[in-house]
Amino acid sequence: MTWTVAPEPYDSPVAAALWRAYYTEVSDRWYLLHEGRRTDPDELEREIAKEPGADLAPPRGQLLVARYGGEPAGTAGVRLLDGTTAELKRVFLHESLRGKGGAALLVRAAEDAARALGARRMILDTRGDLVEARALYARLGYEETEPHNDDEYAEHWFTKHLA
Repeated sequence: MTWTVAPEPYDSPVAAALWRAYYTEVSDRWYLLHEGRRTDPDELEREIAKEPGADLAPPRGQLLVARYGGEPAGTAGVRLLDGTTAELKRVFLHESLRGKGGAALLVRAAEDAARALGARRMILDTRGDLVEARALYARLGYEETEPHNDDEYAEHWFTKHLA
């Protein structure tokens, strides 16, 4: 099986299904850790609808979809914050496909997309319980830095200069 990564409209059925899988996983992880329960279904629907991903569309953004053996496997998005800084968003792979190189491939493709948008630096935030994500970013050359936003769930902030 091989990996491919290509741009995908943020509002396509594939992108919507992957956004739902991503949000469900990170939300359930947070609630299970902090409250011992999964996300309330009504809250899940509200939050998914609240962030459709329009900021990940050209000309100031890009959503990428990874496929493994031709099947949708994950996403990564970038959005240009200013003329030289892009933010990495929605990095996700289905759990059954982790450990096969897809996450690094997605992040590198997102870096290429950010460069194509004119960015010279990528930033991102993540939570403390998402240890796999933090390890991935460190392995790919991201350095932990001071907060760049006040997102209520952000606990770790990273930056990387794009050559």
